[in-house]
Amino acid sequence: MAQCVTKVELTVSCENLLDKDVGSKSDPLCVLLMSNASDQWYEVGRTERVQNCLAPKFAKKFLIDYYFELMQKLKFAVYDIDNKTIDLGDDDFLGELECTLGQVVSTRKLTRPLVLKNKKPAGKGTITICAEEIKDNRVANFEVEARKLDNKDFFGKSDPYLEFYKQTETGWQLAHRTEVVNNNLNPTWKPFRIPLQSLCGGDMDKPIKVECYDYDNDGSHDLIGNFETNMTRLQEAKHGSPAEFECVNSKKKQKKKNYKNSGVVSVKLCQVVKEYTFLDYIMGGCQINFTVGVDFTGSNGDPRSPDSLHYISPNGVNEYLTAIWSVGQVIQDYDSDKMFPAFGFGAQVPPTWQVSHEFPLNFNPSNPFCTGIEGVVEAYRACLPQVKLYGPTNFSPIINHQAQFATQALQQTTASQYFVLLIITDGVITDLDQTRSAIVNASRLPMSIIIVGVGGADFSAMEFLDGDNGHLRAPTGEVAVRDIVQFVPFRNFQNSPKEALAQSVLAEIPGQVVNFFNMLKLSPPNNPAQKAPGQSGQS
Repeated sequence: MAQCVTKVELTVSCENLLDKDVGSKSDPLCVLLMSNASDQWYEVGRTERVQNCLAPKFAKKFLIDYYFELMQKLKFAVYDIDNKTIDLGDDDFLGELECTLGQVVSTRKLTRPLVLKNKKPAGKGTITICAEEIKDNRVANFEVEARKLDNKDFFGKSDPYLEFYKQTETGWQLAHRTEVVNNNLNPTWKPFRIPLQSLCGGDMDKPIKVECYDYDNDGSHDLIGNFETNMTRLQEAKHGSPAEFECVNSKKKQKKKNYKNSGVVSVKLCQVVKEYTFLDYIMGGCQINFTVGVDFTGSNGDPRSPDSLHYISPNGVNEYLTAIWSVGQVIQDYDSDKMFPAFGFGAQVPPTWQVSHEFPLNFNPSNPFCTGIEGVVEAYRACLPQVKLYGPTNFSPIINHQAQFATQALQQTTASQYFVLLIITDGVITDLDQTRSAIVNASRLPMSIIIVGVGGADFSAMEFLDGDNGHLRAPTGEVAVRDIVQFVPFRNFQNSPKEALAQSVLAEIPGQVVNFFNMLKLSPPNNPAQKAPGQSGQS
């Protein structure tokens, strides 16, 4: 396997995008695709959507492994997003750029015209990609509020948000945007974190610009004021003695003689901490435990019939098997014993023919483990003819089952184990409320859930569980501490190479692992820096 040379962070912005919206401006989002060995495109990630803007600067970055010896083809595709679905097929296409990572890295800042699918120019639209090598894993944690901000709204009060900019050789680059606090001239923003690399390139004295805006739905956000500072000054902020900055609006200053400021931004806390990377945890002895859950409900169709989702084709595959293989093959490298528990749900199980929502595929409750991904596949094939497909489609039993193990691992108070549950299902969940509660509970545990939807069902409930558009809530109103569910419809990958599905569903796992252990301030089990003499690390 080629060795990754370094991690590269890509920042994207666009100018002069096509306007596809009547009565307002396009709401662009950029998708990054990469091509694999068989020259097929798979999605790496998406930026946020910027409302009513034809010249967006995207705050969300793409982090890529840069392989010096590979030609890594990239495609940046820009869409005007007008609905809540994950699928981009129903959104207006604003243009794309194909290039290689080598081109971006060698220029550090690549600006090119966007083209349409027929390769004709997308109006005057251009895209700019800036590349930066990530060498610094320090992060600044911020707590920020403001007071007496100018009111920019005729009705109600300003809706302020902040933008933090890093100084680069080519000008200011957006590093972070806070949420909007509605109707408040004395806002307190939620605590947030900015990697030092994104904010100041790790240089504590490099200028940082902070701009305060009043949010407007039509995209014409009003500047309340701004100030410049640096990390050295920001780090003086401690609980009890904040670092305070006057927010100045230069236009107002020129017009008004006795103008002082447009409000004060108060940094209550700015604390720099080192964050471990996913590879720090993996190399430091953290095991990823992989469990499979397979949907045996009646809606899949009789496994003996060729139109059933459980029908095994003459060449030995179906969507369930493909999903198990492609995801399992990647994950098994991170699990040293390669023993994987595998369960079925929603079937009547011999000998009593009771409906079960978590039966071992090998029918051995005291040892539900299969040897390697091959073992899971064999257990699935052997189990199919022995069970009767039934219902309902209940997810919560299998999620709660996995959560018990994650709870036990958490009691060790080390970052030694993390659990990934792969659920493959043909559709509509029956116990949605219980499943929501189970996921909210699991969000406090070292676990992630991947749901692969097979067949052509309506997967809107799944997209709702994938908390990408905001955090999931339990029916009690309790909010998930973090987003741990990744859902993908298998049909999006039917014509893709086998690795594309795995790359898409596993893309968020490293971040979820790091986020969880950092949240609990747990360092890697075999962290040389932490180890006292004579102490052995955990395997």
